[in-house]
Amino acid sequence: MKFIKGPIMAIAWTILRIWLGFQWIEAGYYKITLGFNAGGFIQGAIANANGDSPTVQGWYASFLEKVALPNIDLFNILIPWGEFLVGLGLILGLATIPALIGGAFMNANFIMAGVGLASLDTKLLTVAMILLFVGTARYYYGLDRFAIPFIKAVFNKNEVVQQIKVSA
Repeated sequence: MKFIKGPIMAIAWTILRIWLGFQWIEAGYYKITLGFNAGGFIQGAIANANGDSPTVQGWYASFLEKVALPNIDLFNILIPWGEFLVGLGLILGLATIPALIGGAFMNANFIMAGVGLASLDTKLLTVAMILLFVGTARYYYGLDRFAIPFIKAVFNKNEVVQQIKVSA
């Protein structure tokens, strides 16, 4: 286990993290620059919830119909910018855990919307889950290596100041 979380394997995890980041940033970039409308995709997913062998579960189609479709303008902003920011975070190794969770969440939603288990989304979800479980090696060569200790120091400093005020 020590080897998997060590600095040598961190090189492999960094390459995998950056590759995953490029997948996300590319998807988001093209949606931002070329325009994006999720309406057709969502309507197709809702339609795929019917029939003899639906590819979309009824509860998820209901969510799409009652939440996503009425708020399509918001989703048309959240999806491309979410993809872009997940990619940026993964490439820089900054906010790596939130980026991995956000990316995995989007992949899971795309899969549930009927893109299927043979899609690229399943592979990206698998890579994100692997990176989530390798521990600190996922950002050993990234900005989180410096940002996380700094944030912890700021919070610990504030905690110490609070304790001094309470005891005084």
